[in-house]
Amino acid sequence: MIGREFTQIDWDDLRHFLALAQSGTFLGGAKQLGVEHATISRRVASLEARLGRKLIDRRGRRVVLTADGEQVARHAMLIATQTAAIEQLGRSSSSELRGHVRISAPPALSSVRLAQPIVAIRRDHPAVQITLVGEKRLASLNRREADIAVRLSRPEDGDYSIIKLGEITFDLYASKSYLETVGPSEWTFIGYDETMNASPQQVRLFELAAGRPIAVRSSVLEFQAAAARLGGGVVMLPDFAVAESGDLQRITDEHALARDVWLVVHSEIKDVPSVRVVVDALKPAFGK
Repeated sequence: MIGREFTQIDWDDLRHFLALAQSGTFLGGAKQLGVEHATISRRVASLEARLGRKLIDRRGRRVVLTADGEQVARHAMLIATQTAAIEQLGRSSSSELRGHVRISAPPALSSVRLAQPIVAIRRDHPAVQITLVGEKRLASLNRREADIAVRLSRPEDGDYSIIKLGEITFDLYASKSYLETVGPSEWTFIGYDETMNASPQQVRLFELAAGRPIAVRSSVLEFQAAAARLGGGVVMLPDFAVAESGDLQRITDEHALARDVWLVVHSEIKDVPSVRVVVDALKPAFGK
């Protein structure tokens, strides 16, 4: 180009910028890519230097895109989508049982229901590598944050193959000593922190508490169960969290709540041999 230097964009700079644009914070972008937040900052600065444009404004911990930043983010998203499609095409053309499959699932559910089938896959298919990410949000299958997602909510849209794996029931529990010494009108409850207030199980807990205090809160289900075992109050737990425990007493015979469990995989890779063998192995873990 006469009178103008050609700008060659580094894809790594671009994908780090896209992660920042999607999350809105350096820490969020770093978690999305599994890197240090300083790496995000350095990569974005490199991209700005290459383009000669300011792409972001820092406002405390939040990041706001400039007009140029918004334009770059739109183009970067198109590139990321096309890159994922090419990767999926390459994987779907292979008939060999090898490859890396990434599963996203709720942490507590993963440790109880998914460990056994994943170990069995590794034993039967040693060329298949598996990464399990314990997270409550629905990872983006389009952006290859995960190949398979196990969730308690069915996706509303997207080009996905969706399988109902089964059902999880929730019930109220407390230690025997707590129920013997504290009357129902004086019960206090153990629940999730405020970030989970909109979840069906937290909404149901509020209903059952009927004005009685949620005195202990935690985002960690295992902590909730441990607190209840120590007499910390009444807790709502899913069946898999108490299946092998005899130190918590179920309070009522009727289930407080039931939720469906869904397996979600992008339609373009559902027939990839390594993905298919993982999907088939997960089904028995939920009774299908």
